Amino acid sequence: MKTYLITGGAGFIGSHVVDSLIDDNKVIVIDNFNTFYDPKLKWKNIEKHLKHENYKLEQVDIRNGEEINRIFLENKIDIIIHLAAMAGVRPSIENPILYQEVNCIGSQNIFEAAKNTNVKNIVFASSSSVYGNNKKVPFKETDIVDNAISPYAATKKANEVMGHVYHSLYNINLAFLRFFTVYGPRQRPDLAINKFVRNILNDEPIPVYGDGTTYRDYTYIGDIVNGILKTVKWLENQENAYEIFNLGRSEPITLNEMIENIEKALNKKAIIDRKPMQLGDVDMTYADVNKAKEIIGYNPTTSFFDGVSKFIEWHKDMKLEEK
Repeated sequence: MKTYLITGGAGFIGSHVVDSLIDDNKVIVIDNFNTFYDPKLKWKNIEKHLKHENYKLEQVDIRNGEEINRIFLENKIDIIIHLAAMAGVRPSIENPILYQEVNCIGSQNIFEAAKNTNVKNIVFASSSSVYGNNKKVPFKETDIVDNAISPYAATKKANEVMGHVYHSLYNINLAFLRFFTVYGPRQRPDLAINKFVRNILNDEPIPVYGDGTTYRDYTYIGDIVNGILKTVKWLENQENAYEIFNLGRSEPITLNEMIENIEKALNKKAIIDRKPMQLGDVDMTYADVNKAKEIIGYNPTTSFFDGVSKFIEWHKDMKLEEK
């Protein structure tokens, strides 16, 4: 039985990863349950995990190097899946120092603890945001990513660079996964699909920034988790690896098409509240996933309509539970 350390393990992606690992592995979760969104939602995500004999929760902020070191020293960790971060492009523009502290210093605390306790395998959540307004599509891992347009994107690029330092100096196996607009059950309430479904059901306007022609490569949570687990399996069989993989659907759709799919799945029209484009928003995200397919066997299978339908089913179930 292996021991996984999952940072951000009570969040949207992290709790789904725990679901897939907990029955056959020991899982240690680090999460600080901050107030970026209602912490009650995170506690709901892990409700069933807390009862599992293979589960251990550490309510710790990754900026606290002393506590991070304690966790590593007290546990024999085999694999790290580092998902903890301050997320979101727009909030990072409002509070860039916080994003630098959490995403960069916090991540370096993880690297340092891994180095000090000889943990050799780290899967690290990066982001499609590092591509900025990349003019060449689809986006490939070999594209130059020196033109970030938000503090969030810049911290994720910095993580990839710092990770290479630890790989080079200490022979740590590292795989950075550039996620493309992940959605599905347990998605954060501030993200578009969750917000749009909620507002449409409540007969409230949905805020639409720009003319609706921006593209996003929406990727269903089940496909992302599958990609993470395939990366773990691949990484464990490497001796000295440093790789970056795009994890996307590779079928971008416009914001207008996204709204149309939600309307179809709900059988209800949206009330549109048009707003100007916001700082930090990119025109398009579009993943070239050939490298991930060839090396780790990544294969996204969930269409956007099917994924949205699954999200809506979960959302309605959650509302029923609240009554």
